[in-house]
Amino acid sequence: NIIHGFCKNGDIKEAFQFKEKMRRNGVNPSLITFSVLINGLMKLEKFDEANCVLNEMSGKGFVPNEVVYNTLIDGYCKMGKIGNALKVRDDMVSKGFNPNSVTFNSLIQGFCKSEQMDQAQQLLEEMLSCGLSINPGAFSSVIYWLCINSRLESALRFIREMLLRNLRPNDGLLTTLVGGLCKEGKHPQAIDLWFRLLEKGFAANTVTSNALIHGLCEAGNMPDAVRLLKEMLERGLQLDRITYNTLISGCCKDGKVEEGFKLREEMVKRGIQPDTFTYNLLIHGLCNLGKMEEAVMLWNECKKNGLVPNVYTYGVMIDGYCKAEKVEEGKILFNELLRQNMELNSVVYNTLIKAYCRNGDMIEAFRLRDDMRSKGIPPTLATYSSLIHGMCNIGQVEDAKHLIDEMRKDSLLPNVVCYTALIGGYCKLGQLDKVGAVLQEMSSYDIHPNKITYTVMIDGHCKSGDMKEAAKLLAEMVEKGIVPDAVTYNTLTNGFCKEGKVEEAFRTC
Repeated sequence: NIIHGFCKNGDIKEAFQFKEKMRRNGVNPSLITFSVLINGLMKLEKFDEANCVLNEMSGKGFVPNEVVYNTLIDGYCKMGKIGNALKVRDDMVSKGFNPNSVTFNSLIQGFCKSEQMDQAQQLLEEMLSCGLSINPGAFSSVIYWLCINSRLESALRFIREMLLRNLRPNDGLLTTLVGGLCKEGKHPQAIDLWFRLLEKGFAANTVTSNALIHGLCEAGNMPDAVRLLKEMLERGLQLDRITYNTLISGCCKDGKVEEGFKLREEMVKRGIQPDTFTYNLLIHGLCNLGKMEEAVMLWNECKKNGLVPNVYTYGVMIDGYCKAEKVEEGKILFNELLRQNMELNSVVYNTLIKAYCRNGDMIEAFRLRDDMRSKGIPPTLATYSSLIHGMCNIGQVEDAKHLIDEMRKDSLLPNVVCYTALIGGYCKLGQLDKVGAVLQEMSSYDIHPNKITYTVMIDGHCKSGDMKEAAKLLAEMVEKGIVPDAVTYNTLTNGFCKEGKVEEAFRTC
């Protein structure tokens, strides 16, 4: 007991001195004494000294027992010295001792420590088939590794094994697994796990529940998300602002802003105060529905409640005004944003640039592009895409072509949208002879025409009366596996009808 006390406190020197004192007084160390000393040395990572004690013990005629072997194995495993641990395990077996659950649990941790996870999983499977007792740490280490390597079915199977043994997986592990299942679209399995935990009395915590609700909302599965909320309320499980904000976000994305407002009322009743993010979600929802007056009222309510609108709030409102074709109202808010010295981003600039381009006010669009540059915000693909569309819409296609060259200087790669806008610009001007060069340039950068590109070209040829080329383009897009839509067919049909070729329209389309 005294030697054990010294070892427990890390006083290994005193433990050995006491052992010598015992020997001088005619008391020989027992198997337990040697076991305690080996355990103390292993905890201090004194592996060589532990082996010396083991040899001394054997020299005195003592045969190491399971406890001694497991102590050595556990010590090596905790330090990630799995090779040493396996040698001890082999020695243990050669002496007629069968590894038990303690041995296996230690080895699993050792394999995990040395990142030999396949072996750890194999050992865990072996333990399950032998009906051995498995500690939560061994389960958790293997399950976590399976999760981060997207082997979710295996992870889920081990979680279920834990539940069968009345072992509760830790919250971090559950959150990781639920999040992973949702990302892979395996929402039914995630929901099933959540309810299994509930049935076992191991209810998932708020963070895990929020991860599941978030996954369901992202997938547009609002009925199940709301069902989960009701279940949490009925069971008295804790909800927080994140829970409600996630659900409000889902409702607003689904166009059900009224449901979002009901959730806000409910969270207030439960003593959870909405934050700026809550207001941003609802304002965004209203703006998407074109309800700008209501959005302004909510904006004012947000400020009245002492919350400060952030750059995202301004961005949402500006976008709302632009979509409602009230660009100047959006510009007023933008100027207010500038006066408040908030850190701007490309999203706010791009929103206004796109609106001015749509209205044909290219001078203001380029002024904003230059302004964002002066503030250290580099133009993005969206910036150039809007400008190229805008220039093509007002017939300045060659200037739009120069913008594509400028993009490359800004280390941006033009995409199919930019090139399609350029092709559309040439088609509107009736300069179909220039389209081939654009297609060739696209091909040189491995950019392939899409459905919209083909529809734009078909429209151009229909308007020029070249129905043969238009029909040829339709056949080409089908051959390339691009499925024409109603717009493509209507464009071609109208072209044939204008030429008085109704029968050919039916035959081709």
